Amino acid sequence: MIDLLVILTFSAPDLARVEEAYSTSLEYHVVDRGQVADDLADAWDAPRMEGRDYILMQPASNAPYYLRFVQSDAIEGYVPMQTFGWNAAELLVKDPDELARQFRSNNSIFQIVGEPRQLSATSPIRAMQVIGPANEVLYLTRLPPAGPEQGGPVRRPAETFVDRTFIVILSGPDMSALRNFWQTVFELSVSEPIMARMTVLNKAMGLDIDTTHPLAITRLTEDFSIELDQYPSQATPRPVRDGELPPALAIVSVEVDSLSDYEDRFLADPITIQASPYNGRRVVFIKGASDEIIELIERLK
Repeated sequence: MIDLLVILTFSAPDLARVEEAYSTSLEYHVVDRGQVADDLADAWDAPRMEGRDYILMQPASNAPYYLRFVQSDAIEGYVPMQTFGWNAAELLVKDPDELARQFRSNNSIFQIVGEPRQLSATSPIRAMQVIGPANEVLYLTRLPPAGPEQGGPVRRPAETFVDRTFIVILSGPDMSALRNFWQTVFELSVSEPIMARMTVLNKAMGLDIDTTHPLAITRLTEDFSIELDQYPSQATPRPVRDGELPPALAIVSVEVDSLSDYEDRFLADPITIQASPYNGRRVVFIKGASDEIIELIERLK
């Protein structure tokens, strides 16, 4: 069983700039900082990341879900939303419009690339999109509470002005391969693809704003999902320097019942990490259909 988006790991050229942006604009706070240990770098299959500075940040709600930023110089030519892999994180917020106003009035480091709008004319969900200091894409989404009586799953809206991640967005060239990976490796239910307009993607790719693309959803729990997007033919594999992590959103971490279920996919042997938020749990890394890195954290028995 797999659930919980526990940690998102980003490669970031300037950690001080990240800390400033997330603390002042999104009310996140640093709960740990240090240097990447050699065994963790090896487990990532990224030995050149050993000794790199990192910060671990948590939302103001203190929900036990984290954003980890690891120092890594920018890769020339990398442009958000033009490559395969982990492309965006979606965070719960209370008021996207007020966030947009604050970003503008405070000259925020976050760059608005999608203005706040409803998902559709009848949808109560409202979202905006920004690019942050690590060249990462964030969807900042107001999700009203809904129950079974309204025909949808139980949903928990933001408890603070900006709260935890609840969706990550993964892209690849082939929707069938994306769906097959999550269905077969993790035994998850994945929705049938629909054709959806992706405004931010269309802008990044220079496509007509109304162009649609295949999209599917795999729900981990009622609170966490992964969106699978098939990117157009212009998209390319994520550039990465040998021995380092990919730029921007590099790793998504999830909890599983047992690491032994995935032994044939390990990038390296499992390691035990005592530091928070692992707290003595075993950890291993695998790669998905788009070469995305997935961290598996084994639940304590």
